[in-house]
Amino acid sequence: MSKTPASAPLRRDLVSRRTREAIRDTMSGWTLREIDQLWQDELFPPAEDPEPVGGQRVTRFQGYLNQVDWTDAAQVTRALRVFEVVLRQLLHPPVGYVNVDALVSRIRRLLERDGYQLHEDGRLTGGPTVVIAEDFLANLTEPTVIHEHLDRISHAIERDDPAQAIGSAKELVESTAKLVLRERGETYSDSDDVPELVRRAQIALDVHPSGHAPGPDGSDAVKKILGATVAVTAGLTELRNRGYGTGHGPGAARTGLGRRHARLAINAAKTWCEFMLDTLSDDEAPWQRKPPAV
Repeated sequence: MSKTPASAPLRRDLVSRRTREAIRDTMSGWTLREIDQLWQDELFPPAEDPEPVGGQRVTRFQGYLNQVDWTDAAQVTRALRVFEVVLRQLLHPPVGYVNVDALVSRIRRLLERDGYQLHEDGRLTGGPTVVIAEDFLANLTEPTVIHEHLDRISHAIERDDPAQAIGSAKELVESTAKLVLRERGETYSDSDDVPELVRRAQIALDVHPSGHAPGPDGSDAVKKILGATVAVTAGLTELRNRGYGTGHGPGAARTGLGRRHARLAINAAKTWCEFMLDTLSDDEAPWQRKPPAV
């Protein structure tokens, strides 16, 4: 597969700015020395105070926030440990703290929107939903369209919009299939529906259940799994086409949709798309032994 350098993809913050600022604004009860110690215990270097964003303590905390690359999982993990110490004090405040319940409720809600769960002991678990890992996109000739769908899905999760998540998940499958066909030098028509695109993309990578690829890709076990993924993408398309996802105007208000339906659609798309992109970039995959279509 011919690869050309692609523009650097936009990477989303693993903790939103609003969540960071909500935690930052609780710093009035801490001393500057305590704030420095919080961050430096997690191996962040001493921070320079930025332009004031509030009192001196809040501003100092912002200086440390500015040091963190919020798209880098390792740095964010260390920053989250700082947040846990802060949140533990909010959950079990010393005598004299007032109006803490409303503040904790807001921070908890913001964290949940980012994909995290705040436990009563101050621990943070979870994280944002990663639909397609960056590693799967690194070697694509033109990954922009995939990033656009991933961005829409992320926004749908943030807004708790399952219809948008379903519609965007279906579009992600469609674009991934088209991308695979383009990378393999094959054409497709605007009239090709998603099941047809999925079928042709799997044939192009020699991972269709009807194929005879050597090794595990041709085994009955893998074929069963691949057949199930084809059915999953077809079901995702049907769910969207029946009006539960965006892209078709429903005749009546969508009712009954919830986060579980959004997660179902997203995970269905994730399974198929990651396997296809992983196969596309695998030098040992069966399709690598075939010449591209002319």
